[in-house]
Amino acid sequence: MKKFKLILAALIIMFTVSLTANAYTIGYADFQKVLSEYSLAKNTYKDLDNKILELQQYSIDKDKQYKTIESPIQRKTFEDQVKKELETKEERIYNLKVSKENEIRNNILAASKAVATNKKLDVILDYGVVYAGGVDVTNDIIQYLNSQKK
Repeated sequence: MKKFKLILAALIIMFTVSLTANAYTIGYADFQKVLSEYSLAKNTYKDLDNKILELQQYSIDKDKQYKTIESPIQRKTFEDQVKKELETKEERIYNLKVSKENEIRNNILAASKAVATNKKLDVILDYGVVYAGGVDVTNDIIQYLNSQKK
């Protein structure tokens, strides 16, 4: 019986040591703040907003031109032409937006991995899922992103 208790105690100690050795170090970041302070993201969204404003101005200008056309046939031809041009411009803006968002997302992912490695973190979560504990690495990620030359 004494031998059994000794083996049981040894197993408990080994299990406890094993659990402590496998404990994860958790980091968290406010990724909304990362987006709002990441210079590439700010510039990209500003450029996209400008392109949308240009598209709106283009539409207003074409509407003014349309009102000056008197012939129904010319109006229909003009309308069809402008519709195709608008669709093409909208598609370009959409494709640019998707491409830039993917680039930004990939950069944030790479920065998060680099910060995690540098800080010896096993995982970085969004701050909204961490109620207590962990290490805030928001500013580290922002600093890493803004220091990269792309």
